[in-house]
Formats: sequence, C-alpha cells, structure tokens
Amino acid sequence: MKTTIRTYSLTERVASSDFGIRDERSVTRIGEAHRHAYFQIQLNLAGRTEQYIGATVRPLEPGSLSFVLPYRVHRVPHPPGSRFYVLSFNMRFLRPELDVDPLDLEEVPLDRMPELAPFLYQEFVDFRLAGRELAAARQACERMKAEAAAGRYCAREIIRGELLLMIGAVCRRHERELLALASSRAQLKSRRAALSRVMKYVRDNVTGRVNLTQAAAAADLSPSYLAHLVKKETGKTFVELVTERRMEQACELLSHTGMKIAEVAAAVGFEDDAYFARRFKQRYGIAPGSYRTRATSPAAR
Repeated sequence: MKTTIRTYSLTERVASSDFGIRDERSVTRIGEAHRHAYFQIQLNLAGRTEQYIGATVRPLEPGSLSFVLPYRVHRVPHPPGSRFYVLSFNMRFLRPELDVDPLDLEEVPLDRMPELAPFLYQEFVDFRLAGRELAAARQACERMKAEAAAGRYCAREIIRGELLLMIGAVCRRHERELLALASSRAQLKSRRAALSRVMKYVRDNVTGRVNLTQAAAAADLSPSYLAHLVKKETGKTFVELVTERRMEQACELLSHTGMKIAEVAAAVGFEDDAYFARRFKQRYGIAPGSYRTRATSPAAR
C-alpha cells in the first residue's frame, strides 16, 4: 500500500507567492492523490470526470467547480479533451486580515468568512454553474489570468474581486444547500467519520507498527490534518491514542486468555515485554500479572 502522499507548496505550482491561475494547456497534471498548503478551485469546462476528496468521490462534469481546502487529500483525473481552469491561492491573498491556521478553517464561523462554505462542504455538494453564470465565471477566469500575467498596478485587488465574485455566485446558486449543511454541522460529522476510519485502522493493525503517516493514508487524510484532528476531537496525540488502544486490548487479553505476558505484549505491538510491563504499570498502576490475577479472581466476577 502506498502511504506517501506529497504536499505541494504554492511556489512549486505557480510563479507567484500568493495566487496563480492556469488552464489545461499550461498546468502540470498530477495523477496521484496529493495535497497542498493552499486553497484550490477548479472550474471544469469540458470533459466528464470525478473528483476524489478525502474519502468521498463526486462527479465533476462540464460547468462543475471543485473547492479544495489546504491539506485535504484529493485528485482529479482529467480525460483527454478536457478544458478547465485551476486557481491556486493562499489565505493571505483571500483574506489578508484573517489570522487563522489553515488546519483550523473548519472552526471559522461562516458569518465571518462566508466564502469558505464551498470549501467546507465540497464533500456534500456538487457545485455547478450554467448559462450566464457559467459564462461569467469563465470570463472572470480569463480576466484573472490576464491581470496575473500583466502584473499592473492594483492587479491583486482586481483579481481578488473577481475571485470573490465567482465564489459568491456559487454560494448564491447553492445557498439553500450550504445553509442547511451549516445548520446541521455537517463538517463536524465528516471529521468524526474520518476519525472513525482512523480508529478502525488502529484497531485492525494494533499488533504491528502503527504510525501517523500510514493511518492518515488509510483514512485519506494528510498526517498534519490527522494529528490536528485527533488532538481536537480527543485531547490526545496520535501516539497516545494508539497506546491507549493497545493497553485496552492488552487488558482484554489478560482478562480473557491464558496467553503469557510476553505473548500479550507481542499481540498488542510491543517487541519488548519488559517495556510493555513498564508502560502498563504507568497507565494502570499495577503490573500486567497482578492485573490478570485481580481480573480473573472470583471476587471480580
């Protein structure tokens, strides 16, 4: 299983340090799952495909837009004959006054930054424009591309205005869906579903060496986002979470099997049974053997 997912910086993908726009003729396409440290929007003009974002797959048809938050694992395979724009920009470009860690964007209230809505709810909504709205979005991309290439006075402000107008048009087009999702706290459910996938991976691999990168890949997350998510939802580090699960499994084996202490240690991923015994006593205040005696005594039944 491939566990290495590359993270791209903005300067690796575009010439500018804060904004870039390319079309299908100039973009270097990335076929494998990846993530980046910046925002990305794709406007698909021709060619039917799918976008893979996190653990979700959604259609990306002509007129569709894809909104990707920083550090979200994703990919969009474009078939031959595709036509599209890719817009890449950082937080400073979108909202110069907003001082928020990209990993905390899901906590920003939408009344403070309404343009975040398509990024937050991309896993739930197929964003599409048609007719005049689609033509306006295509023209906006052309203007942004021209302004970025010319680099004239106030180019950044003009590009930012065009960008916000395009995002605003999508928000208005999908207003009812976005407000309903915001009301139901859908992104919170999405985070918990992701955490559930991580916990399943940890449970299924508790006997081996479970590391953050492998768990993140199994859950279609970036390691940095997973570490942040685990801490936010559980108050623990990833290592603490894995150790906790291993100790819980050890308690079950000590209580309900006749396995030797060394065998229990190996079964929950510890190569050194003496180290396992020390960690077990640190957590429960009692040695593994004494725990077994207490758990299996008639008084404990």
